[in-house]
Amino acid sequence: MFKKILIANRGEIAVRIIRACREMGIKTVAVYSQADQDALHMQLADEAICIGPAKATDSYLNMQSILSAAVVTKAQAIHPGFGFLSENATFATMCEELNITFIGPSPKTIDQMGNKAHARELMIEAGVPVIPGSESYITDTQEAKTVADQLGYPVMLKAAAGGGGKGMRKVFHADELAAAFNSAKNEAKAAFGNDEMYLEKIIEHARHIEVQILGDSYGNVIHLGERDCSLQRNNQKVLEESPSVAIDEETRKKLGATAVRAAKYVQYQNAGTIEFLLDPEGHFYFMEMNTRIQVEHPVTEMATEIDIVKEQLLIANNEMMTLRQKDVQLTGHTIECRINAENPAFHFAPSPGKIDYLLMPSGGLGLRVDSAMFAGSEIPPYYDAMIAKVITKGADRQEAIAKMKRALGELVIEGIITNQAFQEDLLNDECFIKGEYDTSFLQDTFLKEWTARIE
Repeated sequence: MFKKILIANRGEIAVRIIRACREMGIKTVAVYSQADQDALHMQLADEAICIGPAKATDSYLNMQSILSAAVVTKAQAIHPGFGFLSENATFATMCEELNITFIGPSPKTIDQMGNKAHARELMIEAGVPVIPGSESYITDTQEAKTVADQLGYPVMLKAAAGGGGKGMRKVFHADELAAAFNSAKNEAKAAFGNDEMYLEKIIEHARHIEVQILGDSYGNVIHLGERDCSLQRNNQKVLEESPSVAIDEETRKKLGATAVRAAKYVQYQNAGTIEFLLDPEGHFYFMEMNTRIQVEHPVTEMATEIDIVKEQLLIANNEMMTLRQKDVQLTGHTIECRINAENPAFHFAPSPGKIDYLLMPSGGLGLRVDSAMFAGSEIPPYYDAMIAKVITKGADRQEAIAKMKRALGELVIEGIITNQAFQEDLLNDECFIKGEYDTSFLQDTFLKEWTARIE
């Protein structure tokens, strides 16, 4: 096993990885920006190296600085976490060239599946159902209009290199298409340095279902069940749960088998997620693959009692998975709420600042909090707004919701504004309690009613 690993990330995911390494007897190296000089991840690691100024482009996205830190500290591997360089094939290649193990899939796989249009083509070859859409890239507005007319509105414009909701536009009428295409193209260019676009039919009233997979270098691939990530705002996930109440056992088996087939087709290694859209009739369609560990991985860990980060480390060390599909047992019901430093009452504006007082929920079965917060810590304005994840597990969905309400009722964060009250209101919503929601519910129904109520 590796003796020392560098974590090329920050915040709660860096802390999460450091803890897994410590339990496995692996030394860790934290990298941090000048804005994170007192951050928890750099305090918990065995070594810590400053890699640049506060801006992510000068620090957490600075490949040379991170790789130099790995070389200087003699780290044998790099775990990229999620975000930043986690799905950057160039960075993974540079790691290989320096004989440093990149804890994730191969650069080829990252490149193949990171380009959404190319991934779509591969899945068609693999016999995986995909959302009806353009066969390849859309080069101009006229071509986009031709394809949209063939598919029928509404349609979704997507950046081929996209992620995190950037470079995406819903188009409901033909006269909106040109402006939406140019806007999405420009946003994609700015965000990813790649303005290639493709187009898909919008599956109305769909659920966003993703399947966690693990694959090793010996051709073994298993799935760890599904997560329902349909509660989203601006294509950003807000709350996730497992299992999905929208899926029966037969569909669940088909989803898992399809995700495994997709991963095997691209010879996938390490942890990854296959994302699907599920229509109201129970048909599912491949949407994209995330070639990294995801924010919501604790949902699956709680459901299966499998430590995904430790599995990542074992697989990266070229060990054969001891887990087989028959070993994976999902029990109870699990929910995750993302706590963000943002103000929902003011269009979810970021709320950086100093945490003056903090009381984390604790005690009781089926409760987990992943965070890098502590009283006195600074939430910088330069990075993602997520500061904590609260995860609960109950014998059934009703108990998991009750535990989450109790946990959020105990959580106290003073000094900054968060979305905690917003999450609590969502948990008390009748449609959520009944499990009657889709990907448009939070944005188009709940948020409008919630905003009207607080004004």
